[in-house]
Amino acid sequence: MEFRPRNYKQEKESHALHRTRVDDHPLCTPSTSHRQVVGEHHTENFFDPLRGPNTNVGEAFHNLPDEERTSGGFCTERDNQHTRDWNSFKRLLMQRFPISKMISISSISDGIMKSNKVDEISSTSSRLEELDDPQKSAKEGNASITRQEYVFRLNDFKEKIVQAWHSEDRVTALKFTIKVARLLMDTSVRQFYPTLFVLATDVMDMLGDMVWERIKQKAEFTVDGNKLCFLAENFDANGVCVDAKETCNNWFYKVGSIEDLLPRVYLELAILPCWRFLLIQPADCLHRLVKMIRGLADPLSSAYCCLYMVHRARKLLSRDTAYLITCMNDMNILLMDALSLKRDVSKTCVEKRRLLISLIEPTIEYIVHHIFEDTPKEQLANALVNLGIGGKGDNKVVSCLSIVAHCYIKELPADMVRSKSKEIINLIECCNDCSLDKSLNYRLLGFRLSETTSPQDMVDVVDHVIQVVLLWGKLDEYLRVMDAFLDLVLQNQMGNHILNVLEGIAMQARDKAFTEEELGSLQSILVKFVSHFEDLEELFALNHYLEILDMMYGRPRSIVNMHILDRAIRKGLWHDPHIIQLLFGISKSLIDEIDQTSMMDYDYQQPARLITRFVSMVDYGSDVERHLAFLVECRGAFGCINELKEALVHSSNSLAIQGLKHSNKQFSFIMSCIAYSEVTIPSISSPMKQSNLYIETAEVALLGGLVSHAEGLTESAVSCLQSLVVNGLPGIADVEGILSSFQKLCSLLVMVPWNKSNIGPSLNYAPKSLFVFTDSQSKLIPRTTTRLFSAIILLSAALSQEILPYNANNFGIPGNDQLFYGDSSYSQELASISQLAVQKLVDVIQWEHSSDARGIMALEACNCIASSFRTSPETSIICVKLLETAKLCLGAHDKYVKSTTKFLETCSLTSPDAEQEGI
Repeated sequence: MEFRPRNYKQEKESHALHRTRVDDHPLCTPSTSHRQVVGEHHTENFFDPLRGPNTNVGEAFHNLPDEERTSGGFCTERDNQHTRDWNSFKRLLMQRFPISKMISISSISDGIMKSNKVDEISSTSSRLEELDDPQKSAKEGNASITRQEYVFRLNDFKEKIVQAWHSEDRVTALKFTIKVARLLMDTSVRQFYPTLFVLATDVMDMLGDMVWERIKQKAEFTVDGNKLCFLAENFDANGVCVDAKETCNNWFYKVGSIEDLLPRVYLELAILPCWRFLLIQPADCLHRLVKMIRGLADPLSSAYCCLYMVHRARKLLSRDTAYLITCMNDMNILLMDALSLKRDVSKTCVEKRRLLISLIEPTIEYIVHHIFEDTPKEQLANALVNLGIGGKGDNKVVSCLSIVAHCYIKELPADMVRSKSKEIINLIECCNDCSLDKSLNYRLLGFRLSETTSPQDMVDVVDHVIQVVLLWGKLDEYLRVMDAFLDLVLQNQMGNHILNVLEGIAMQARDKAFTEEELGSLQSILVKFVSHFEDLEELFALNHYLEILDMMYGRPRSIVNMHILDRAIRKGLWHDPHIIQLLFGISKSLIDEIDQTSMMDYDYQQPARLITRFVSMVDYGSDVERHLAFLVECRGAFGCINELKEALVHSSNSLAIQGLKHSNKQFSFIMSCIAYSEVTIPSISSPMKQSNLYIETAEVALLGGLVSHAEGLTESAVSCLQSLVVNGLPGIADVEGILSSFQKLCSLLVMVPWNKSNIGPSLNYAPKSLFVFTDSQSKLIPRTTTRLFSAIILLSAALSQEILPYNANNFGIPGNDQLFYGDSSYSQELASISQLAVQKLVDVIQWEHSSDARGIMALEACNCIASSFRTSPETSIICVKLLETAKLCLGAHDKYVKSTTKFLETCSLTSPDAEQEGI
């Protein structure tokens, strides 16, 4: 078998596609006219709910099912929105204060829950007995009940109420509801109170809705069922018949006769919307109810009673907020007395006060939210004066609880917060209680001021806040407040204040161990600086910034470092040696903080990616020696990052190529780069990556004239492939990688010159070594093995040509065509290796079990042999045998079979039929 002479240049030109000039680039955006034509042929009429201006919210609401549009007879859109908000609030309330499986309740509540009778002694009598015999009550203590059992008992009450109502026994239904309301008098287990409130008010809402429907039915229909009238959504008492009014009055009389204040208030609130049947201005009764709630001395029960009043008052269709302001001021006074420092200051008492504040905070927030939501914008200033914020003379800022001030700041409109910022600061300063740390109010104020971009000058406000917080002398509070105000400072380009913030941190943080909270605040502050300054040079030039960064430690510092590196790699190449050294130090600090045991976690992968990317972005320009020294330093500092070492080899090889153009001492520098790569590659854990890097480095060494280095590197590449197969059965990705690396290696060996010896040319790691490697791989699947043998055949065929397809002549390295073409021993050795490869190739194809795969492998081998060897009987027999195998597996009409048959004819090989007849 002799190799077919080939003219690679001519073949390339003959197989090239015909090129035609076009007006537009194939990847550019189509012209406007083209897009319009396409759109005309594909129109689709559909409604997009995200197209805001075209959305008719009213129509969408009215198209909802009735059960979604109505709730207890109140069918206004506003009422439905309130119902959704209230249900969401209740869910959040129960999530915020979860209860355990066992609930501790007082003996009185337990007695109410267990009783099935409605005519029991009043809770007032029970309370009198408790006062007469306190020892007995102490002995009884609290009873324990499971959460499921408690809910079951309340549901049992609910079912009895519905059952009694449907049996026309309204009095019994009312009495059972009173029993439920009396449960809210028990505040002994405070943690459970929010859940109790949600469960109990659900029952009272149900009763209130049933009463409303009953009275509404009496107003619209006679006893006989005849239609009297239709009450519009905004009806008033003038259009209500006498019978309905008498029924309504009767219900209020019954509720008014309840002995205990709290159940009486709750039940009247439950049927509060029914005042619309009696009064022209039903909201007027809210002020009376606020005064009644003043009789509740317990701050917890009083606050939640006010909360329920706000909920039920929404159904009166009134926007009056005067009663809410009065309610809020009353609650403020009650809480200030409960949290007075003159009371018990023991540790237990302080913890109880904190729990009380946490339980009441949602009620305050809900009430304040509705004050500012329902108050018209033009009347908001007066509302603030009534709440104690702003005003002149006697209406100046008055003292209030910190938690109340916090809710004011949180719920006020952003523009109002900005315009009233000085009054709010005065309000914060007047708060001297334990309900909330003062720094948290300043922090919230900073965030709220950052929400708007009003041109109003905030310099005086920021100055005042910084001075006040510095006087506290507490680092944690200073960081907490400055973290919030920093957004405002950066938005308004307050240069001096930026320096003042950093100086204040550095001054208070020196020689101090940070707490976890302080580190979190520092992290937030420094990250905001990174996000604001697009140029890291400006950031690093800020006084005390790097000093503060060096003070940090642990994960917060790592997060700041990652943000800095992320900003660095977005900029582009880095040339400044000073900045490069700073970023290198940041990278070193980041990798030192990583726990070596979590290298496979995301906490390791992200820093590794950022550091690798940064090292790749460093560019010292023509100073390639300094760049190589930097790579050496990186290898020592980041030796645990595999992907970085891979990038280091790429950078070193790139420097070697760059050194060929810029360095006067190119040979010694290229040797240094190659040596660096040779030392670095073995430390990479993946044999596949090692093999690819060895091949890449061998190519660079060859271009630099280091032929012996190139030979050694190709030998190492084959050894890596060998170890990949020896260590276990390779996976699909590894098999593809082996094939790719092998083919890449064959392509490189076309340019590597052989050595001459006394007995002729020496193949080194050319086809013979590759054949030995391929022949020993029993673990590889036949399809991969056939491709490896095909690569050896194509390599041998290329080396046998008078002119190689490509060479390294431009770099002063002679090719094998110049050294050995015409040498008989050279040609014989190539031919012998090729014949062995062809025989192995034909044998391996028969090992494939899949007929389709075997047919494709036969055709690939047939094309490889036909393109590599001259026409001869031996070649024809082999090709015919492979073609017949393909026909048996794929069929004679397969497109691939037909194209291969045509190719054999162009190669002047004997036709399959003729060969078959001669056999």
